[in-house]
Amino acid sequence: MKKYLVIFLLFFGMLSSHAQNNNAIPFQEEIDVFLKKDSIQMPAANSILFVGSSSFNYWKDISNYFPGYPIINRGFGGSSLTDVIYFNQETIIKYKPKQIYIYCGENDIAASDTVTPQIVFERFKTLYKIIRTHLGNKIPIMYVSIKPSVARWSMEDKFVTANTLIRNYINKQKHAQFLDVHAAMLDTNGMVFKDIFIADKLHMNAKGYAIWQKIIAPSLVKE
Repeated sequence: MKKYLVIFLLFFGMLSSHAQNNNAIPFQEEIDVFLKKDSIQMPAANSILFVGSSSFNYWKDISNYFPGYPIINRGFGGSSLTDVIYFNQETIIKYKPKQIYIYCGENDIAASDTVTPQIVFERFKTLYKIIRTHLGNKIPIMYVSIKPSVARWSMEDKFVTANTLIRNYINKQKHAQFLDVHAAMLDTNGMVFKDIFIADKLHMNAKGYAIWQKIIAPSLVKE
């Protein structure tokens, strides 16, 4: 009974977070853009899906970093894990991908001081289980670690803790991998590189994405 109560409260909180005074759903316009594109030309099944928040959304030329791979990019807005959970059918399940890369969790922490690394971890597990339920246990799920940034350096300890919790969980799963981009974005003094971001000091420039490319490329499914 306790288990089901926790699940209910998690989803109630998620749905409440999407309800605003005008009953608008956050990111619905971006999701509608995806739906329109899909109605014109549905991406091929068995593609490699990148889903999550703006660090993927801003990676507009992602296919150029991984030539020869069928890439679908469904990063949207400043989404949190609750948003990806809410839109899981529209951004993940419907595509029947052969591999999934997730970048999400950073905005959960940034959104509120009350969101702890443990909450981020529980949200990730919910998303992970949704994917497994709908797409099976063999599809590779790759979690790209929460990145450090100049703009959110004050949250660094929470990011590190959330990454550790998710890494430890993923290490116990089959057909799942934790990709640590976080460490690669720090200098020898443990400080985040400042020249890998655009003017907002949060989102990456080409130099930052080149770091991600080196870590992601070896994990791509080749067949």
